[in-house]
Amino acid sequence: MSCQIAALRAITEEMSGCRICRDQPAGPPLPHGPRPIFQISSTVRVAICSQAPGNKAHQAGKPFYDPSGRRLREWMGLGEPEFYDRSKVAIIPMGFCFPGYDKNGGDLPPRRECASTWHDALFGVLPQLRLKLCIGKYSLAYHLPHRKKQSLTGIVRDWREILAETEPHAVIALPHPSWRNNAWLAKNPWFEAAVLPALRERVASALSA
Repeated sequence: MSCQIAALRAITEEMSGCRICRDQPAGPPLPHGPRPIFQISSTVRVAICSQAPGNKAHQAGKPFYDPSGRRLREWMGLGEPEFYDRSKVAIIPMGFCFPGYDKNGGDLPPRRECASTWHDALFGVLPQLRLKLCIGKYSLAYHLPHRKKQSLTGIVRDWREILAETEPHAVIALPHPSWRNNAWLAKNPWFEAAVLPALRERVASALSA
């Protein structure tokens, strides 16, 4: 355990100072200076495996510091203090920095450099992790690679099967809590009726273990 704690400390220190997407970019450079945003500790029980920080999170230096964060907390049944308690909840996006906007004003995909550099080592040193909430297609492609060809809707709908196959580090797949997904939420009422109660129950169970 102490070796894992030391390894995590070393990894997170390097992540905080990461400048790979500026110094060795795998694509176009960031439209701003790097500012890695994540939340983690060796005692976390729940990991929010998200896409990348938005602009508001980038400006504040705080993950999910926007309306998407409020919706996600409602989905999880957590208040803001518990959500931002790094001893219990990790927030590990696929890209640690805000990637900028596309031509239509939407967020660009997460930077590829982060996952290929950090994620395998990072998820290998979280000894108490019990539940991963995977948000969006980029997170799902990494954490559930055998389901890459399946649609996001199909993966989310298979939540019972995925929970069973991913124990003891259970995975629940989620759409992004952005307002941009309001139409998806309206079209798929089963998500609110069936998935969210199970999500809240699993979060509460993991945090109280």
